[in-house]
Amino acid sequence: MKTIFAFSLLLVKVAFAQPTNIQLEYEVSRNESPFGTVKESYVQEGVQYRIASTTKGKGLYALLGSREMTSKGTVTAEGLVPEKFQFKHGSSASKTLSASFNWASHQLSMLVKGKTRVAKLLPRTVDLVSYPYQFMFMPLDGNQVKIALTTGRKLKQYTYKLVARDVMLNVAGTQYKTLHLVNAAVGGEKKKELWLAEETHYIPVKYLVVDKDGEKIEQVLTKISME
Repeated sequence: MKTIFAFSLLLVKVAFAQPTNIQLEYEVSRNESPFGTVKESYVQEGVQYRIASTTKGKGLYALLGSREMTSKGTVTAEGLVPEKFQFKHGSSASKTLSASFNWASHQLSMLVKGKTRVAKLLPRTVDLVSYPYQFMFMPLDGNQVKIALTTGRKLKQYTYKLVARDVMLNVAGTQYKTLHLVNAAVGGEKKKELWLAEETHYIPVKYLVVDKDGEKIEQVLTKISME
């Protein structure tokens, strides 16, 4: 009984130690040209969370339609435990993806173009929109971190390596001390880099994705609000 009580106290402490309402806005560029904007929200009520992210293109890119991602699940002592993830791109049903997490049976069910793909659910698996928020609960202590991530289409484990600590970035007029993480491209995968604000709950202030052809997508924080 004492063990259960102690764990309950730990769960409550973790669930409420971090911000429960985070609103973020980013500017996105493609090969250094304006591409779009991202608005993202993280809302936690009790031990339940919901994340919503909407990307809208600028100029000609607006014709591509908006990209919407949502994730909902539970906050535990080990961080976020997703239950449902969904990805929508415009009004096209063929571009809609979803993933359901069945932790009891250790199965991940991904719905792609009306067909279900099933994969073994790895411990601490997260989705495309929730994974950056895991760093609020599991800040990097060593030189690398492994992340099991689903895009709604596939499930894969990635390794992010720590490039440097205390990297100073001036973003939207605010100076941030950041951790710089890199997931090197392997087997045709895109190279991904993250800069996490060390003194602001490890919120990502900058993303950089480089594909095999050298095309760069950069996402930089322009506005932040948290409670």
